[in-house]
Amino acid sequence: MPAERRLYVGPSLRRLRRDRGLTQSDMAADLEVSPSYIALLERNHRPLSAEMLLRLAQTYSLDLSALTGAGGSDDMARLQAVLKDPLFADIDLPSLETADVATNFPGVTEAFLRLHTAYQEAQLALADRGAETSTGEDAETSDPVAESRRFLAARRNSFPLLDDTAERLAQAVASHDGLIGYFKARHDLRVRRVPPKVMVGSTRRLDWHRKEILLDDELDNASQSFQLALQLAYLEMGKEIDAVLGDGAFATESGERLTRRALAGYAAAAVLMPYSAFARAVEARRYDVEALARQFSASFEQTAHRLTTLQKPGHERVPFFFIRVDEAGNVSKRLDGAGFPFARHGGGCPLWNVHQAFRTPRQIVTQWLELPDGQRFFSIARTVTAGGGGYGRPRIERAIALGCSAEHAGRLIYTQESPGGGPETATPIGVTCRLCHRTECTARSAPPIGRQILPDDIRRTSAPFGFSDS
Repeated sequence: MPAERRLYVGPSLRRLRRDRGLTQSDMAADLEVSPSYIALLERNHRPLSAEMLLRLAQTYSLDLSALTGAGGSDDMARLQAVLKDPLFADIDLPSLETADVATNFPGVTEAFLRLHTAYQEAQLALADRGAETSTGEDAETSDPVAESRRFLAARRNSFPLLDDTAERLAQAVASHDGLIGYFKARHDLRVRRVPPKVMVGSTRRLDWHRKEILLDDELDNASQSFQLALQLAYLEMGKEIDAVLGDGAFATESGERLTRRALAGYAAAAVLMPYSAFARAVEARRYDVEALARQFSASFEQTAHRLTTLQKPGHERVPFFFIRVDEAGNVSKRLDGAGFPFARHGGGCPLWNVHQAFRTPRQIVTQWLELPDGQRFFSIARTVTAGGGGYGRPRIERAIALGCSAEHAGRLIYTQESPGGGPETATPIGVTCRLCHRTECTARSAPPIGRQILPDDIRRTSAPFGFSDS
């Protein structure tokens, strides 16, 4: 007679308890067992009995697969992803050993993952310290925008807790025929669209007194849906957003508020474009941003932004970077999930066509890029418009670029019949002029750090600067 298979579900049980905001004592009371027994189950020191499995399912209205299926593999997938960091390249780490650690030592796994995230933040902060103010004070430590960008970059702009919660919320919204019906049924809130003069400079406002959500009626449909999803995220996902935010350390209150705002926007996009459905769609449509935007009733920018978030451990898609610039070259949004070395200070490279997209409004332009160290990327760029909605209303034209490393580019529809050729036709660009040592570049605006400029008394080069060989 075969031996009975024992079921160990420690990581899944711990995740279930934390997602519901329960302590071990709370869960023990719900299940009529001792807190020490819950602790033993979570550490995989005790197998889960069939009776306890059924009790969990009945008490918390669970699908049994949430505990017995692949849920416990999330920590293992995260650990395996982290261990691919070049920092560990010289250590032999068999996947079987990684799985054993994640399964049998969930506490150690979580501690290690937290430590690695803190290490990534510290590395990004260290890189930022290269630009200090003339007074010697580190500008980045007090720059709220830099703080927020570091927080997102250290986590590759991927927050599985928000994705999972938003996916469940999206199902509830669908059962009420959309956000408007859900707000009425769940919160007794009515949605009203009113003229800008009533909004007095706002695009969305929650009026608890009149039980209304007011929207500027000049917003397009995609923006209205996003604002409603954003309000829903603030109303129902505050606990999850706070949990993610609590994993960071902020030197400024503004940095924390900017990050909270970014996480709320992430959650709103995850409600409108739920992870599982969106991840399937991107593969089916080969990352066609315009087609995906229409499928999910979102804007081009919202969809491009969502593409940067598809790095849920075990369910990863193509890693993208994203940047949004205005005609003056100012960067108003920057997200990196593809290892692209953005310039943290100063302007970007003028040879990158994101700066030339303004010449062909609303048209997608593609480009292969090659950095000085030989890394190659594929980029698409297009202009997007904010504001407007009526005659004389102010509009802001910006350009966004979405890109990935050359190794993933073949999965994108844009490389199928790329008029620009393949990687061998890549445009040589730099991160920023001060860090680029391509001496023959005629688009250069400043000499690179550490190079001696030659006088032009006798000879003037075609490039803006001539440099000595030393």
